[in-house]
Amino acid sequence: MSFKPFYYIKRFGYNLLPQSFFDRKYKRLMEFEKQCISQELHARISYYIKLKEPFKLGARAQSIDTFRRTKGSEYYLDLKDFLHYFPREASFMYHFGDNTDARDIPTIIKARMIGNSNENSVLFKLNKKRHFNWVNDSKSFSEKQNRLVWRGGAYQKLRKEFVKQFYDHPKCNVGQTNLPKENVPWQKQFMSKQAQLDYKFIFCPEGNDVSTNLKWVMSSNSICFMPRPRYETWFMEGLLEPGVHYVEIRSDFSDLGEKIDYYSTQIREAEEIISNAHRHVARFQNQDLEDLLSIKILERYFKLSGQL
Repeated sequence: MSFKPFYYIKRFGYNLLPQSFFDRKYKRLMEFEKQCISQELHARISYYIKLKEPFKLGARAQSIDTFRRTKGSEYYLDLKDFLHYFPREASFMYHFGDNTDARDIPTIIKARMIGNSNENSVLFKLNKKRHFNWVNDSKSFSEKQNRLVWRGGAYQKLRKEFVKQFYDHPKCNVGQTNLPKENVPWQKQFMSKQAQLDYKFIFCPEGNDVSTNLKWVMSSNSICFMPRPRYETWFMEGLLEPGVHYVEIRSDFSDLGEKIDYYSTQIREAEEIISNAHRHVARFQNQDLEDLLSIKILERYFKLSGQL
C-alpha cells in the first residue's frame, strides 16, 4: 500500500508537464499511426464510438478548461491524460463509475450493456489500473489442478448464489472475501493471483458491470469459466465467443461440474481456447496503440459534436 502516494504523485505530475511535451507525443503517435494495421485501428474506433451522425451537447457538458477531479482519481486521471491534445474550450459529457444505463446524450463511460441500443455510451479506457492487468504464467494448462477457483466480493445475486452452491464442492475452491467479513462458511481468506494460477479453471463473474479478473485470467494458461457476458468495456467483451475465448456456463451453474470434467481431459481443445484468449489480450498490449486509440476516440467525439 505504501507505493500509492508515489503513484498518484507521478500521475498528477504527468498532467503538469508543459504543453510542448504533449505536442511532441502527439506528433510521435501520428507517425506511429502510419505503421498500424488500418483495419484493426478502424475496427476498434468504431467499436468504442458507434456514433456516425453529428450531435449537440447540452448545457450540462463539461469543458476541458474547467474539468476537475470530483471523485474517482483513477477515472479522472485516465481521461485527463488525453485531454491535453484538444482545445481547452472543447466540452464533453462523462460518467465515472459502474452505471451502465443508456444515455440520452453521447457520454464518455467505462462500461455499457452489450447490444444495439448503446450508441450514446462512448467507451473509454477508464479505471485501467484496476482492470487492465496481465500475468506471466509459467505453468502449462496440463500441469494445473483439475479444479475451478474463485475469490472475490459476493455482493450481487449471481456471485452470492455461486459461492453458496460451490464453496464446499470437491471440484472447486471458491469463496467470498466480503468486507466486513460475514459469519458464513463460504467466507474465506484472500487468495493471490499466483495461487489461483495453480488451477485449470478460474471463474470470472460479472459484478456491478464487467468481471474485474477477466483480463488477467485470459492472459494466463488457465481457462475463464463464466456465463455469457452482459456488459462490455475497452476490452471489447462483446466480441468474446463461448468455446473460442472462454467456457460458457449456464446462469444457474447447473453444467459447471460437467464442463470441468470435459475440459480436464480435452487438453488440446482447452489449449486452443487459451491460445485464442491470448490473441484477444494481445490486441491491448501495445501502449502506443492504446494511447493513439484514446486520442482518436476523443477526436471523433469532438468532431461529431462540432468542436473540431
